[in-house]
Amino acid sequence: MPKNALIKIDDKEVTYPVMTGSEGEQAIDARNLRKDTGYIFYDQGYGNTGSCESQVTFLDGDNGILRHRGYPIEQLAAQSEFVETAYLVIYGDLPNQEQRRKFGDLLRDNAHIEPQMQRLFEGFPKDAPPMGMLSSLVGALAAYYPNLATNNFEKDLQSFDLAAALAISKIRTLGAMIYRHNRGLPFVHPKDLPFCDNFLHLMFSDPYKDYAIIPEVTQALNLILLMHADHEQNCSTSTVRMVGSSGANLFTSLAAGVNALSGPLHGGANTAVMQMLQSIHDEGDDGTRFIAAAKGGTKSNRLMGFGHAVYRNFDPRAKIIGEACGVVLKKLGKSDPLLDIAHNLEQAALKDDYFISRKLYPNVDFYSGIIFRALGIPTNMFTVMFAIGRSPGWIANWREVASNPKGRIYRPRQIYVGPAKRDYVPLAKRG
Repeated sequence: MPKNALIKIDDKEVTYPVMTGSEGEQAIDARNLRKDTGYIFYDQGYGNTGSCESQVTFLDGDNGILRHRGYPIEQLAAQSEFVETAYLVIYGDLPNQEQRRKFGDLLRDNAHIEPQMQRLFEGFPKDAPPMGMLSSLVGALAAYYPNLATNNFEKDLQSFDLAAALAISKIRTLGAMIYRHNRGLPFVHPKDLPFCDNFLHLMFSDPYKDYAIIPEVTQALNLILLMHADHEQNCSTSTVRMVGSSGANLFTSLAAGVNALSGPLHGGANTAVMQMLQSIHDEGDDGTRFIAAAKGGTKSNRLMGFGHAVYRNFDPRAKIIGEACGVVLKKLGKSDPLLDIAHNLEQAALKDDYFISRKLYPNVDFYSGIIFRALGIPTNMFTVMFAIGRSPGWIANWREVASNPKGRIYRPRQIYVGPAKRDYVPLAKRG
């Protein structure tokens, strides 16, 4: 029997239906509340507001569950790879062999950046922030491929397959070019290689010698990109949906997502973790003193990489990456004192009632930076890597917005707390 919710305001009662998701989540469908009562719900930051229905990702933060299109992240991490998972996230099902081949071909065929677009790099300083460059360049794709970015959902959806693959492939290539631009290195051309191998080639080859592909490095990169493929309605994904709801094309919406991701409270979190670990190491601490100081509550001693806006349990991605981190370093024959400190922080926090009572478990950012560091990727490129991995989720969510015939432009309400009505006073009379 359908459930309803009764809302009583003053002497008026209104009834609204209760929506139930496929995993049992429930929501009150209060879309008509303002029309019926003149009231709105105030929910600062939308932490308790369902802005959409989505088929892409299910996340249960209380129980540490993450599934893409129904597939547990643990199974995808163990058996899939980034490109296949990207296809799953975007299209809803795992590809068959022919679909996987065609998708891979589209990624390879669209890896190059046209010479005219490469000239845009000449306008950026050598020390330009990588995410600022990436957002500008991704937005520029709408100008370079106007036939794929008409700002007309019907037309843009007709060319969606090409636009989606082009976006994923070029964001990867642009990321590598940004790295080389910042270091004054010449660009190298993409090769007929798998997605992650091509990225490593684009990043680390020199004009006279190609990068030597190491399978363990490719596997690690595949894993970490897969871990970031989508994560429900986070800040950047919600931004992509909001911008897309205006009718904006895919590339413009993705550029908005890149900008949202650049914030230190979102995509910059793994950078903050590495800075914290390096600071602890520089002070000759193994993490013990830092833990004690963090419990004191001072902001300067905040334990970065623990806790999450959604998870109240162990981030399942952190478990996977945490286990892979040590394996990758061992296979590469590398040791990292920061990894030892990270282990100490993790074990101390997980045994301490202070952190347990506050449900401060490690999140995905806690170990991802150490893997990036082992792969030779500098700290200022960490968020760019995040953007490359997250692009399938952004694309899938944009597609849901564009494909919804009953969709409406996102338009949150507010509670105005500024001055009440007042009359204009001419400048001469203001004293």
